[in-house]
Amino acid sequence: MGEGIGDGISPERIQQLGSAFRSSRALLSAVELGVFTELAKGPLEADALADRVGVHRRAARDFFDALVALELLERSEKRYANTAEADIYLDRSKPTYVGGMAEMQSVSGYRVWASLTKALRTGQPQTDVKGDTRSLFDEPERARRYFRAMTGGSLAAATVIAERFPWEDFQTLVDVGTAEGCLPVRVARAHSHVSGGGLDMPEGRVIFEDYVASFDLTDRLSFFPGDFMADPLPPADVMVLGNVLCDLNLGEKRMLLGKAYASVPDGGAVIVYESMIDDERRRNASALLTSLAMVLQREGAFGFTGGQCQAWMSEVGFVESYVEHLEGPRSMVVGYKRARC
Repeated sequence: MGEGIGDGISPERIQQLGSAFRSSRALLSAVELGVFTELAKGPLEADALADRVGVHRRAARDFFDALVALELLERSEKRYANTAEADIYLDRSKPTYVGGMAEMQSVSGYRVWASLTKALRTGQPQTDVKGDTRSLFDEPERARRYFRAMTGGSLAAATVIAERFPWEDFQTLVDVGTAEGCLPVRVARAHSHVSGGGLDMPEGRVIFEDYVASFDLTDRLSFFPGDFMADPLPPADVMVLGNVLCDLNLGEKRMLLGKAYASVPDGGAVIVYESMIDDERRRNASALLTSLAMVLQREGAFGFTGGQCQAWMSEVGFVESYVEHLEGPRSMVVGYKRARC
């Protein structure tokens, strides 16, 4: 090796990866503190913004300017404002808010990832979460935050599914593990002939109904109470499993796909959408990291490729399926109960 560092290969990318948690933490804290929601009301100088969101003035300028450098805020004549992106997606008062997932990561996910090395050595989850969301409903506000996080994680994919899937061929849908009902709402707003609703724990009814009512869709979308792992799924032309299978072990994945198959009519469809690992396991780092998150959080759970999902669908009876990229790291697998003409 010559005298230059790495024979001209810069270590910058490695150094940035090693410190990427700092940028992530700055975003999570800004969401948690409500910085973007406050600035959605209008630009503010540093001291005023610090007072509004409860940031000590010693840290305020560096914090807000770091958000400027991360292209989450803009600064003009000493006043801070949201970027267009932050204003759309990080203002809690907007229906396009996706910061709920960041709020959840700030409270729990960020801490759990600090135990990744231990999880890698033991193969054991590093959290007390067992996959049962019932405890969420002991604290209503916590439940709303969790469901709002699920909307944030599903909004972009649900919007694309509403646009691309051939809904003109179907009349009804049920979204399994629906949370607030993001996907049914997106589909119903785009296709006036579609009705149905979402299934989730009975305690989530009020949260779902409030969200659906905010879009004036109460007459077309209903809440189906139940435990999708234990109870039969309600019948529908299209059954949607979004961000559900990754939380399950292999036997549970196959079981739930079998229940979905049984609940749609001949010619019906099941849509699975997730952050899916690419078949070559080389490109979709986000999906691979999501699968690692399952190691951290759930016994036996794992992420998967579109091809794997197609194989499981075939095993339970689907005669035709395809994989389609949606947006970012997310793709959908569509299976039909009988071949389409």
